[in-house]
Amino acid sequence: MSPRPSRSRSSGLSPAPRLTILPALALAALLLTSGLAARAADGIASHAAAERIYVTAEDGGEVAVVDPESASVVARIAVGKRPRGIRLAPDGRTLYVALSGSPKGGPGVDESKLPPADRAADGIGVIDLAGEPPLKLARVYPSGQDPESFDLSHDGRRIFISNEETAEMSVLDLPTGQVVARVPVGREPEGVTVGPDGKVVYVTSEEESVVVAVDTASLVPLARIEVGPRPRNVIVTADGRTAFVPNEMQPSVTVLDLLTNRRAGQVAVLAKAKTVLGPRPMGGVLSRDGRTLFVSTGRGESVAVIDVHTRKQTAIIDGVGARPWGIGLSGDGRFLYTANGPSNDLAVIEVASRRVVKRIAIGGLPWGLAVSHRRPQRPR
Repeated sequence: MSPRPSRSRSSGLSPAPRLTILPALALAALLLTSGLAARAADGIASHAAAERIYVTAEDGGEVAVVDPESASVVARIAVGKRPRGIRLAPDGRTLYVALSGSPKGGPGVDESKLPPADRAADGIGVIDLAGEPPLKLARVYPSGQDPESFDLSHDGRRIFISNEETAEMSVLDLPTGQVVARVPVGREPEGVTVGPDGKVVYVTSEEESVVVAVDTASLVPLARIEVGPRPRNVIVTADGRTAFVPNEMQPSVTVLDLLTNRRAGQVAVLAKAKTVLGPRPMGGVLSRDGRTLFVSTGRGESVAVIDVHTRKQTAIIDGVGARPWGIGLSGDGRFLYTANGPSNDLAVIEVASRRVVKRIAIGGLPWGLAVSHRRPQRPR
């Protein structure tokens, strides 16, 4: 402890301030305590802003919860058969996942030899992220037959779902828990994206090679826009003027003018490293500033980097994993994440260096992913 200051003399003058010199050990202890406090404060801030990646494992029937900082799976949530598409609610408190009772098929598979479908397994699973641990499946909503992908309305009240086997988009009303409409959108629909203003939802038809624009209020189709063969997804710019559509069988990304609902160009996806099938564009995500589009290339085992302004590929990130499909971006925009099916892992890619810095084992054939940038808080 510092010595007490001496009392003033009868002259009434205050004593001159005294300089307190701490012993070396006391000073070191103070600095250590301050450092620990600072690190603790940093740890609390980091915990409050903890990021989680939710990965669907199609063969595993579960959602893996990944902590990217520790590069580990911190939880596994059993959800049902063939989980594929996955989305967070607008408030980040609820996670939705598409479940399908249809047997796994795909190009080249003789569907007549597949086992019968389990229609009771179809649905949209719900996970309450703000509930008491451990995380678990809370309920399953109806979804239409064989749901694959979906997106939510901006108010979080409706889910627009692609039903691959029935060539429809089902509309799930969450307050009532019922499918309230089914909209024809072309054979083998897959990618579903609601535009930034919430007024239009875009659905890809793999077999007909079109994107169908549907009014979210009237549920009337507004346009059918021709794109490349087997379109997988729709990525819309923040201003709602432009969309990019990865075409698996070309390989390319079609550019759409959403003001006119017309095709506005095409970007070739070019390989650098040789793979058996070459690039097969699948999913996509925009950088935080909207200037760069990252496209997973499936069997191309890479991520293509495309300049949004020039509409040209500027780089290719190789060695990502076997069949990267689902793709997402960290909250700070520094890292990309890809769900890699046959290699059963999640790749972490540093955006600045364009290199894979981590591979996190997932198992169960990873398909899609969603990134939560802040851990949801439980209600008080």
